[in-house]
Amino acid sequence: MENEAHIQSRSRIQDYEPIVGRSNIEELRMLAEVLGGKIVQNINSTFVGGGVAEILEHMVPLFNQLGVDARWDVVHGNEEFFEVTKKFHNAIHGGDEKISAEDFALFSKVTQQNLEELRFYGDILIIHDPQPVGLIAKKKEIGRKWVWRCHIDASNPDKRVWKFLRGFVVDYDAAIFSAPSFAQQLPIRQFLITPSIDPLSDKNKELDSGTIDSVLTKYGLTSDKPMIVQISRFDRLKDPLGVIEAFEMVKKSIDCQLVLAGGTATDDPESEEVLEEVRKRAEGNHDIHILLISPGSDIEINALQRAATVVMQKSLKEGFGLTISEALWKAKPVIATAVGGIPLQIRNKLTGVLCYSVEGAAYALRQLLSNPEYANQLGKNGKEHVRQNFLITNHIKDYLLMFIALAQPSDIIYL
Repeated sequence: MENEAHIQSRSRIQDYEPIVGRSNIEELRMLAEVLGGKIVQNINSTFVGGGVAEILEHMVPLFNQLGVDARWDVVHGNEEFFEVTKKFHNAIHGGDEKISAEDFALFSKVTQQNLEELRFYGDILIIHDPQPVGLIAKKKEIGRKWVWRCHIDASNPDKRVWKFLRGFVVDYDAAIFSAPSFAQQLPIRQFLITPSIDPLSDKNKELDSGTIDSVLTKYGLTSDKPMIVQISRFDRLKDPLGVIEAFEMVKKSIDCQLVLAGGTATDDPESEEVLEEVRKRAEGNHDIHILLISPGSDIEINALQRAATVVMQKSLKEGFGLTISEALWKAKPVIATAVGGIPLQIRNKLTGVLCYSVEGAAYALRQLLSNPEYANQLGKNGKEHVRQNFLITNHIKDYLLMFIALAQPSDIIYL
């Protein structure tokens, strides 16, 4: 696989004008002009799977349309490396992981290999999450502006792992976190920027009823009973087993069906194991549908969310949870756990319902399934909340302002 992604957007920047207004698009063009031809190089761990890859896939070409030379590369690593970085991921979320001295040594060895193999050509380098964090060692040789973008809930990290990663982070010019509660005590500038969805992508654009029906038929789903849907990659932190348990509680009094749909990611070796656990747990219940969605099946995910009566996101930990904004953009009522960046998207009982346990999720499901009018109003409120805060045009604006601010002295900037 090539290190650099070559992607083109099917949407033009002007296509967003009917959604966000002409003044917002003109503002983006004005801010982009200030950068004066600088190259922005993004580096993460995978081109496919997970929210980071999805954001970059849509954001990079739009930056280029605005005249900002944005590019995207990935680090390389073997399965053992990604097993270690998955442990780091869980540990930053506060999980109890057994990480050995050999694990830290392997991380450092693979980082050194990437330092030797990667080309570093950006004037501004944005390094995403823990996997490539050690690339900052190159700054001593080439200079430039370096930003570490943390997409993970770092509010209560494992002290040992955070100490190790912090040793790299402090050498960056700035760090970006997705929510105020994630920010850490650091001697560098911090920017608070929320992730976003692309309203014109295949995953979020309007679909006709025929397309939706064909997807339901493909997966053996019917629209004759309420459908509860959770879209997430198969990860224990997404708590798919807890979703099944809540569904079974509700099923006793309301005839409904559950769809757990998602994919796996190349940098997450646990996902296949979790998928098998979920399949085994759901075995024998014909109203529980476990769907493995292949990469690039965004129309299918879109259709499943649009067919849903209620969308869930019962994460135990969550960096942000873009599937929530995706569902809200489709005006769907959403039930989600009050963790990570989720409360930024769901204002309880205004743009959705927050829960704190399996029992709470089951209670909220009964409430929304029994009161469609209330559910519909939550969905309408949620769509407007996303329009104002979590669309890709907002995200691009925040990045452009950050690029400009990197040349200015400051301690903490809130965007």
